[in-house]
Amino acid sequence: MINTNMEKMQRHLDNLTKPKGSLGDLEDFALKLSAIQGRVPPRIEKRINLVFAGDHGVADEGVSLYPKEVTAQMVLNFLKGGAAVNVLSKHCGSDIRVVDAGVAADIDRDGVLDMRIGPGTRNFAEEEAMSAKELDLCLDRGRDLASQVVREGFDLVSIGDMGIANTTTAAALLAANGLALEEVVDRGTGIDDETLRHKRSVIAAALDRHGPFTDVYASMRCLGGFEICMMTGFVLGLRGKGIACVIDGFPVTSAAFLAWRIDHEVTGFLFAGHKSKVKGHAVALGKMGLKPILDLNMRLGEGTGAVLGGFLVSIAAKLSTEMASFDSAGVSRSGGDEKAY
Repeated sequence: MINTNMEKMQRHLDNLTKPKGSLGDLEDFALKLSAIQGRVPPRIEKRINLVFAGDHGVADEGVSLYPKEVTAQMVLNFLKGGAAVNVLSKHCGSDIRVVDAGVAADIDRDGVLDMRIGPGTRNFAEEEAMSAKELDLCLDRGRDLASQVVREGFDLVSIGDMGIANTTTAAALLAANGLALEEVVDRGTGIDDETLRHKRSVIAAALDRHGPFTDVYASMRCLGGFEICMMTGFVLGLRGKGIACVIDGFPVTSAAFLAWRIDHEVTGFLFAGHKSKVKGHAVALGKMGLKPILDLNMRLGEGTGAVLGGFLVSIAAKLSTEMASFDSAGVSRSGGDEKAY
């Protein structure tokens, strides 16, 4: 069925007033969207960016440039519309919502989706980050949120993150699930060489303390973050829902990687919004076979790269829907040279 749909979509693209394949990757985006939605041509009329926020006990180890309090402060900034992702979402035509998966401070503000598991995870340098029950809650609430997005009629969802020390958690999770430690530990928010060495040693010690891991779920329980594990549940919950999902940078991609480890089919509806400057990001995307849409040397998080990449995906849908065909425009087809009209 998917092959038939793809063939129909390819014929549709080839019949638009342009040389075959001349829109490059935009045509590939439209093809993938068509397969996801089961519709020719695809459409994107309603977009949302979800920023999953949570605190990490491992921040107490001094692995980040910023104090833990910044997580809650940035959540308030999102709610006030003052962050980069707010500006990008506004001008790219996307709604934005903040998901409190486990921020340490109480946030009593309208506009937050309260899915809080607890006041941040425990310090995985000393103990397991969360209990089995807390992990189950993360996954279940992520799946519930996926169902909510479906009910609200969104065609495209992008996901971002906010959580001080979450690049440490993300690197630990990726290293626990088959990627080389030296390939996934990087500066995150911009730490110096000494802190980078310390960050690497903290992760290595935690892997020794908690490993070897019997499965993906064990690694999530021992090393995970509430927001990362909830994003994993969210991605798993989108399977078969007909909605495309654009993932952001390193922490979000670590969540998608965990979902992919559980179910390889999830990449069928995932787009990689961009390639982050964090070095482990490209490694994880490559393992999943996802090609980043943009490469702007960004490393902010929040869903900024996903919003920008998702905008291009939505443009691809618009092109496939609104361009005239050769017949409707009265334009002659090429006489055999596919590079000419």
